[in-house]
Amino acid sequence: MKKEMEVPILHHSVEMGPYTVEETMFQAANISQSKWEMLKKRPFAFFLHAFSGGAIVAFGATLSLSVSVGIPIPGLQNLIMGIVFGFSLIAIMLSGMSLITAEMALGIIGVFHKRITLLQYAVFVIAGYIGNAVGSLSFMSLLALAGGPFDKSIFVLRAHAIAVSKTGMSGLSIFVLGILCTWFLQTSMFLYLKARSDTGKMIAAYYGPFAFVGSMTEHAIANIGFIALPLFMQHEFTHLTNIALTEAGPTAWLHWGFGRYGWAYNQILTLMGNFIGGVLFVATIFHFISDPRKIMLLYKIIKIRS
Repeated sequence: MKKEMEVPILHHSVEMGPYTVEETMFQAANISQSKWEMLKKRPFAFFLHAFSGGAIVAFGATLSLSVSVGIPIPGLQNLIMGIVFGFSLIAIMLSGMSLITAEMALGIIGVFHKRITLLQYAVFVIAGYIGNAVGSLSFMSLLALAGGPFDKSIFVLRAHAIAVSKTGMSGLSIFVLGILCTWFLQTSMFLYLKARSDTGKMIAAYYGPFAFVGSMTEHAIANIGFIALPLFMQHEFTHLTNIALTEAGPTAWLHWGFGRYGWAYNQILTLMGNFIGGVLFVATIFHFISDPRKIMLLYKIIKIRS
């Protein structure tokens, strides 16, 4: 197995330069196959990988919320949120945990390379989402339970305002912003695979979350936390702020359903957009610009070595 996971080096590669596109696609196919093998042989381990990935994203959402409270300038708010959120993908990628939006893109490369079937791809994407969602919701429920410094009107107002902005948009806006999010994020993930050094990988991994949070696009797993936290704390909203919740607007009543201002409403549209952004605009493009002759050479080298 260890030999199969190694990346054969093409003659055109520079020893300390980035991996070629073909070598990067080879790595992506290996990762997708290993994810499926983990799910098949060690499902609880797979769940823990995804659970931890979701919790890390929730921590990034919490941190970005905390540091942006009280900043009155929207652009500066977005910049600060992006700066602190960016480290979440570094933590996920370097620790080997799972993030469903990354696996959407990695998995389709595995399908293209015939390392996994389309059905296997669908199963591990769905299983990964469940693990991410449980991890994020668990983190945010504990945060709401803890209260403490978060039981303050300034924090509750900021958290609620972000959730309302994400759930109050039109369906088309959420969907398109979901596409743009993973166009940024999965480009970052493939740059991470292309980099040889740990420093290069960390810089590439940092770029994606910084870009999608700073540009106010929609990420399904991040939104689980951004929307769930004010939902968990909504029963305290009026008590903490002396502001009554309304049917619409900045103080709209949030809910878990599929209607406007609903958690599920944002989730389903964001997931669809994230899938198209990562799979169609990033992974598929990388696949078709890679040279199939060099890909075949990589597989021949592996076959000879094994």
